[in-house]
Amino acid sequence: MKLNFHPTRAAVLVGAALLSATFAFPVMAAGGASGPKVAYMAQGNIGEVMVNPYRIAPLTAVIRSGGYVVKNASVRIVPKQNGQEIRYSVSDENVRTAGGIPVFGLYPDWLNTVEVEYDRVFNGKTEHFSDRYQLYAAPVFLRSNGTPGQTHTTFNVKVLKMDPAFKDRLYFINNLIPTPPDASRVVWNNPMGGALEWAFGPENAIVDSTGTVRWYLNPDVEMYDPDQPYKAGIMMGFEQTADGGLLFGYGQRYAKYDMTGREIFNRRLPMGYADYSHGLDAAQNGHIFLRVSAADHRRLDGKRVHTVRDVIAEVDQDGRVVDEFRLFEILDPYRDNVIKALDQGAVCLNIDPSKAGHTLTAEDLAKQETSANFGDFAGTGPGRNWAHVNSVDYDPTDDSIIISSRHQSAIIKIGRDKKVKWILGAPRGWRSPWKEALLTPVDAQGKPLKCGDAECGDAFDWTWTQHTAWRIDSKSDKNVIWVSVFDNGDGRGLEQPALAEEKYTRGVIYKIDQKKMTVQQLWEVGKDLGHEYFSPVTGITKYMADKNSVVVFYSTAGLLGPSAGPNVKEEPAHPYLTEYRWGETKPAVELKINSVMGYQAFPISVEQAFTH
Repeated sequence: MKLNFHPTRAAVLVGAALLSATFAFPVMAAGGASGPKVAYMAQGNIGEVMVNPYRIAPLTAVIRSGGYVVKNASVRIVPKQNGQEIRYSVSDENVRTAGGIPVFGLYPDWLNTVEVEYDRVFNGKTEHFSDRYQLYAAPVFLRSNGTPGQTHTTFNVKVLKMDPAFKDRLYFINNLIPTPPDASRVVWNNPMGGALEWAFGPENAIVDSTGTVRWYLNPDVEMYDPDQPYKAGIMMGFEQTADGGLLFGYGQRYAKYDMTGREIFNRRLPMGYADYSHGLDAAQNGHIFLRVSAADHRRLDGKRVHTVRDVIAEVDQDGRVVDEFRLFEILDPYRDNVIKALDQGAVCLNIDPSKAGHTLTAEDLAKQETSANFGDFAGTGPGRNWAHVNSVDYDPTDDSIIISSRHQSAIIKIGRDKKVKWILGAPRGWRSPWKEALLTPVDAQGKPLKCGDAECGDAFDWTWTQHTAWRIDSKSDKNVIWVSVFDNGDGRGLEQPALAEEKYTRGVIYKIDQKKMTVQQLWEVGKDLGHEYFSPVTGITKYMADKNSVVVFYSTAGLLGPSAGPNVKEEPAHPYLTEYRWGETKPAVELKINSVMGYQAFPISVEQAFTH
């Protein structure tokens, strides 16, 4: 019998045999009409591993279900020596959403050991498994802004103090990289003005209690492009929502993602608004309050402008604008007392050390009104940075909002009727009807304090160019509310001090009796720390119910460096992240973050992200 020998086919068969004998992992096999079948290596008893499944969170992964039903899952990231364990349960809902078991908290540039437990259901049979995975995660990589001030790709964190009760903490840190050259090549010119040029680069990560990065956001691949004005802007105002997701905004967008990088939504601002920055609030009524600007406003003099940081837009779940708070109509955009006291070297993030200590005069502001110069700079009237709202918080008890207006050095509550309910701020410069809404400072017995129009002694101080005026929901009711505020301290007392090193920053908590229209200062920290912790711009004071504690982030300590004054000898910017037990004035936690400009930082809950 004659055999038909095909040399090419034989070679392929021999090669395939040798390959399968030489290598222990799967190889390509002939498939069907859809193309070659690819078999992936599975380390455990379900499916393969996908690291960085959505391309923006490189220190996450998903262990795929492998076609099984997976339930009752839990994850443990085995710590490095002297490192922090991350352990959490995964709800069945999260398993279904991820298509497997989501893995969070991998060490960068490390072969991680991940232990998972789960029930595998197949063909009516349930089996319990405990698997151990080896997952390599790549080094942290973020873009360079091309300046000598950027010396590392992410955080350089030094742990100064870590109370054992806080060693399970994971801190989300929102930093800002100085504006890269490709981020500010576009301006608004129809109409004029606005804050489009204000475009620092993003640097967002989660560090553990040892200061090690365990998660970071790499937005360049999928969501961020500084060359495109509608995909650029500063990522700010991060908030972990009740379902564990991260809500934030940047430039002309607001977005929500889960901790594995899955997009829940990423939307352009409604057309009537522009220039999101600083803050938002996922409110109890299911809506989102966004700090934006009016994209097209006609002034009384007929000029059309983009306004600057002076509008709150309320959007529903579908992105429809259900209401708006036009602050240039609700407040007095020509109150200039604070504007004239600001250090022009650090007007929010318009940082110019050569102008440190300089202030604007009434003549300077009058000249502005005769010009057509509008944009993101300190000034009065719509189209200029007169309000600079940097936080908004919803009060469900009376359907109102609380805002922090940096350039009015005031915390203000505004009702649904667009009427001011109260103002926490120094009295100087407020005209009727706003002066009637000013709160009266009182002592612990409720007796009014003897205060001037810009100072009030040692027992009480107003806040100056502050950030994050937030209602402490768990301690407040419809009559009495507690508010946490980050008092930056620039322009304290409506003046600049003789020496720059006299400036200081506070974390402060107030108690406001809304019926009596009084305010009591309950707690403060930072005054005794002096100029070393002075943060001219940005920062956060936030109450944490889980540990009955307060986080204070001195986010721009050292920002102005030696230029802040002849006697100031500071290293480059070095934010301090601190956490205090309730009522205490010495921190239980203190982290120092070197050579970076911070914005906000707060504890993040992995249980909220995956268990609930």
